[in-house]
Amino acid sequence: MIDPLLLRENPDLVKRSQEARGESTAFVDDARAADGARRAAIAAFESLRAEQNAFGKQVAKAPKEEKAALVAQAQELAARVKEASSAAADAEAAFTTAVQRIGNVVIDGVPAGGEDDYDVLREVGDIPAFGFEPRDHLELGELLDAIDMQRGAKVSGARFHYLKGVGARLELALMTMGLDKAIGAGFTPLITPTLVRPEIMQGTGFLGAHAEEIYHLPDDDLYLTGTSEVALAGYHADEILDLSNGPLRYAGWSTCYRREAGSHGRDTRGIIRVHQFNKLEMFSYVDPADAEAEHERLLGWQEDMLQALGLAYRVIDTAAGDLGSSAARKYDVEAWVPTQEAYRELTSTSNCTTFQARRLDIRHRTESGKTAPVATLNGTLATTRWIVAILETHQQADGSVVVPEALRGYLGGLSVLEPVVR
Repeated sequence: MIDPLLLRENPDLVKRSQEARGESTAFVDDARAADGARRAAIAAFESLRAEQNAFGKQVAKAPKEEKAALVAQAQELAARVKEASSAAADAEAAFTTAVQRIGNVVIDGVPAGGEDDYDVLREVGDIPAFGFEPRDHLELGELLDAIDMQRGAKVSGARFHYLKGVGARLELALMTMGLDKAIGAGFTPLITPTLVRPEIMQGTGFLGAHAEEIYHLPDDDLYLTGTSEVALAGYHADEILDLSNGPLRYAGWSTCYRREAGSHGRDTRGIIRVHQFNKLEMFSYVDPADAEAEHERLLGWQEDMLQALGLAYRVIDTAAGDLGSSAARKYDVEAWVPTQEAYRELTSTSNCTTFQARRLDIRHRTESGKTAPVATLNGTLATTRWIVAILETHQQADGSVVVPEALRGYLGGLSVLEPVVR
């Protein structure tokens, strides 16, 4: 949720953000009107309650013979106070509904437009060249007996898979390497719940335009998370945090679930776009003044991982219309996938400023002693999809795959993944 004071005092800024996102500026006018009605309703309630309190003292001091008439007036006033309280609550709910239709205010410099309007910030590493026809990750995975899509579909349906043998070991090695990286940077590891309550899912901003992507268990009214960001954001809901020693950082390891409802047949081959995968997610709670610097730090740790794995990649500044409602800025890191001759997203990191914290009531105590919303940021440090780029980038003509040196210690010293003879 955006800052109501910003909405009130600088609506043009919020409208420009909406325009950059390709969303309606009328939502801003609706929210401002709802804010005015809310403030008027609260003022009316507080005025009546003050009147009630003063009248109560008058009744207490009145002579006995006058009290009966005064009590009747007090009861009438109490009814009016109750009605005003209900009206204020309704106005508050109407404002919340209106303001939650507005996405986070994008940071200056974020490119306007949609999915294809990003800015490329840099390209890093050499595009791999082969003296043979490269195999795609699924063919390699099958040669290595590492990926089994057929049995995944038999057991669970399309877009499910088994990681087997060196495939399973490779994913665990990636995740553990990422976890060591996170711990070295001061993150506290968490294995998070993958089922969360509606208020937590709503608070992180995932029940908006992309709600169809989420699996819901109606009998329990719980949602399966598509990223541990949700559980990590909810971890400190309704709390006041101590940020006097710097950011609070967590690394959440979890299985993730996505319906891929809007993918319309894209990436149906292999494990690029699947319904279930594992992910290690960085999550930071910071003073809002430090949020942009923390965003660059998260991006730096992600790039360190990709460089250590020998992957060619580029960093893009995602356009406003492709951000999602919670992010004020998002960097995508896309690795080169040789058989697609294209960069494909492996990881992203988002600065959500105070948007999620306002919804989840997560605050910190400022130097003045008052409380204020924190900023939240997230970024993926390892996930199943990375296997795609690793296999394709480091393949050899015979179908074997050279293990990046940084991963070998996590695979018992294994340096080459060899095809399995059946």
